[in-house]
Amino acid sequence: MSRNPVRGFAVVSATAVTAIGSVVGVAQAGTGQPGDAAQAPAGDSVLLADLPLGEQAQVRSAALGQQAQAQAVAADTTARKSAEEAARIKAAEDAVAKQKAAADEAEAKKEAEERAKAAEREADQAQAQTRSATADSGPTASASDFPQQASYTVAEVQAIARQMVPSGQFQCFSNIVDHESTWNYRAVNPSSGAYGLVQAYPGSKMSSAGADWRTNPATQIKWGLNYMNERYGSPCDAWAFWQANGSY
Repeated sequence: MSRNPVRGFAVVSATAVTAIGSVVGVAQAGTGQPGDAAQAPAGDSVLLADLPLGEQAQVRSAALGQQAQAQAVAADTTARKSAEEAARIKAAEDAVAKQKAAADEAEAKKEAEERAKAAEREADQAQAQTRSATADSGPTASASDFPQQASYTVAEVQAIARQMVPSGQFQCFSNIVDHESTWNYRAVNPSSGAYGLVQAYPGSKMSSAGADWRTNPATQIKWGLNYMNERYGSPCDAWAFWQANGSY
C-alpha cells in the first residue's frame, strides 16, 4: 500500500477508530509541505493500521483520554442525579416525620389535658365526699328533740345548735350566725325584713322546717343547716362564700 509521507495531519475514520472504541482526530506536525491536509479530499480517511506506530500510539492515547473524559462526565451526571434523588427522598421523609411528630405532640397534649381533667374531677369528687363525710359526722339531733320554750338565752340556742350541727361544721355555722344575728333568734333586718338566726329572706321560707319558725330556734337551725348544705355543700363552704362576698 502506498502512503503519502508528506501529509501533516492524519484524520482517522470512524471505522478505523472503532477498533479502539472512539472517534479521534489526530494532528501531528509533518515534515512535508504544509497545507496537504487542507487539500485532502472530503471524506478522506486513514485506517489506524495505516499510520506509523508513533501516530497509532498517539491516536490510542487520545481516544482513551476522550473515552475517560466522557466516562467521567457520565459518572458526574449519574452522581448528581443520584444526589438530587437522595435529597428529594430525604426531604419527603423529613416532611412525613415532621407531620408525624406534630400529630404525636397534639395527641400527647390532648391526652395530658384529658388526664388533667380526669384528675380534677376525681379531686372534686374526693372533696365533695370529704365535705359530705364531715357534714354528716357528729351530732344529728332533730328539731323535734327539743321541747319548745317561751324564750331562749344565747347559751341555750348555742347548746341546741351544737347538738344539731355536725361537730366539724359547728364553728363555721357559728361564724355565720354571729355575723347574721349574734345568735338572736328573733332578729329582724329593718331594711330587708330578713329574720332569725340565719337571717332567712323572707323569714317565711323557714316554714318548710316547721310552723313555729318565728319562735323556735331549733326550727331555724334546722332550716339554716339544710340551706347551707343544699346551696353550698356544707356550713364551712357557706362560710367561705360569706368571707369572700360579705353575705351568703
